[in-house]
Amino acid sequence: MSATRRHVLARTGALSAGIAFTGALTELFAGTAAAHGRGGYGPLLPDPAGLLDLPEGFRYRVLSREGDPLRSGEGPVPGRHDGMEALAGRRGRVHLVRNHENRHSSSPGVPTVDGLTYDPAARGGCTVLELDGRNNVLSERVGIAGTAVNCAGGRTPWDTWLTCEENEDKAGTNGYTRDHGFIFEVDGADPRRTGAVPLTAMGRFQHEAIAVDPATGIVYETEDAFQPPYGLFYRFLPRKPLGGTGSLRAGGELEAMRVPGVPDLSAIDETGACFQRVEWVPVPDSQARQTPVRLQDFGPRGITRAQKLEGCYWGGGSVYFVSSFARSDEGSARDHFGQVWKYEPHRRRLTLVIVFGPDTDIQLPGESPDNICLTPSGGLMVCEDGDGAQHVYGLTRRGDLYELARNRQNIGSPESPRWGEFAGACFSPDGETMYLNVYRPGTTFAITGPWSHRD
Repeated sequence: MSATRRHVLARTGALSAGIAFTGALTELFAGTAAAHGRGGYGPLLPDPAGLLDLPEGFRYRVLSREGDPLRSGEGPVPGRHDGMEALAGRRGRVHLVRNHENRHSSSPGVPTVDGLTYDPAARGGCTVLELDGRNNVLSERVGIAGTAVNCAGGRTPWDTWLTCEENEDKAGTNGYTRDHGFIFEVDGADPRRTGAVPLTAMGRFQHEAIAVDPATGIVYETEDAFQPPYGLFYRFLPRKPLGGTGSLRAGGELEAMRVPGVPDLSAIDETGACFQRVEWVPVPDSQARQTPVRLQDFGPRGITRAQKLEGCYWGGGSVYFVSSFARSDEGSARDHFGQVWKYEPHRRRLTLVIVFGPDTDIQLPGESPDNICLTPSGGLMVCEDGDGAQHVYGLTRRGDLYELARNRQNIGSPESPRWGEFAGACFSPDGETMYLNVYRPGTTFAITGPWSHRD
């Protein structure tokens, strides 16, 4: 994950630039509840345990740490804690599904488990923590194993997690025995119900995140391509829309977005720019048997691309997706520090909600914001991923920025300290707990406090 910049507010200047666009920021929170008052909880207080600094009135509980035994006895807790989602269970329980962005050489990897392993040579996957209403860990087990570089994903309307491989290595590469670059469904309540079945019709490419239209079941997907030609924005038309757990295995059609006259989204730099009659072009070979999808022939009118397509979420009858930055010296049409796009399916209309920089002298308190989550009261929580101290920032609907957490775990040395980035922020179904990962050393926290006064 340190090589990527996922989600809404990436690259230097983005958050503070957002403060200057409070009207546009309201657009980012479509479909959420109104916020309550101003954000901010006061200064961060030093943690005597040296793990996590929080404001007064907030507390954390360590739920799981890399290298400790999984409570299932399947092996050690894997490392590289990344994207995560909190799914509602029975009797007030929570199933916390956690990605592990392990590459072929990462250690500790996700333990291989019969019936839950796709490729024994791959070390990524998901683990699942079952929590009671007080955030006591009732169980912890492998949800899926043998996948590669599980980065982000998204939840389904039937409360399962779609975990995405940000990798497109074929069998024989890095010792892998099977092709990678797929999406897998994970049932937090019963992982064996979903197993380790690649949803191949959804495409084989460097997946980042997904969002599902709850009215039609169409799944929107982003591609985080590292080098030009850059990635595409896709939609998957399932044969069994909204069919529940396992229904996506029935297949469907994968299409890529074409905006007439716009081959590169980075060329658009005017907030509010709007494009009617967006087209969707069938992907010639969704399995990328010979040629990566983004390099395939989409016809004489071409296809629309963007550098670093990352975050993707649904709200207010629209899908929002993010290009986290673009650099002309790396092949993009123009520089920016982040774009947020809104696609309205019923109107086939694409709008640039907000664009950040680079022509701004407003500086970010930290650097390289990464994962985000929408808060129950209508704001954002933003995980920092960069050099120096690492924070979680809150951003209110009013545009107020505040510190919520600071990581104290040094993964460097006393002479040259480094702190692991944050990832996987999400809220419990009742909105009373924020769950949060530290990527290295892999640590999962449950944070409680006076959330009723937030943003």
